[in-house]
Amino acid sequence: MAAAGMLTLATGVLAASPAQASGSYQGCPSGAACIYAQDKGWNGGHPDLIFWEGVYNLSYQEGNHIVFNNQTDGWKVELREGWGGTGTVRVYVQPGEHDVENLSPINSVVLRPA
Repeated sequence: MAAAGMLTLATGVLAASPAQASGSYQGCPSGAACIYAQDKGWNGGHPDLIFWEGVYNLSYQEGNHIVFNNQTDGWKVELREGWGGTGTVRVYVQPGEHDVENLSPINSVVLRPA
C-alpha cells in the first residue's frame, strides 16, 4: 500500500520479531502497527502507514489520526517527540489497542518488545 506523507526508516530492525496477532483488523495486518488518514477514522480499512518493527521517523503527519497496534506478546508502539526514537514518549499503544492521537508533535514511531 502507498503511504500518504513521508516516512523514513531511522534504524535497523530489532533482533526479535513481533508476534503475529490473530488476523487483520481494519486493514492493519497481523503483527503490524498502523496509522490511518487524518480525521478520517478507520478510513474504510485502509491505513496510510504500516510499521512492522524498529524505529521510523514521521514527516508531514499533522492533526488527529487513529494509531492501531495489531501486535501481541507485549510489543508496544511508542509515539515520540524526537527524531530517531529519541525524546519524550507522548503515547504508548498496547497490543490490540488503538488511540486517536494528534501527531503534530510526534516525530518518530518505535515498535519494540516488552
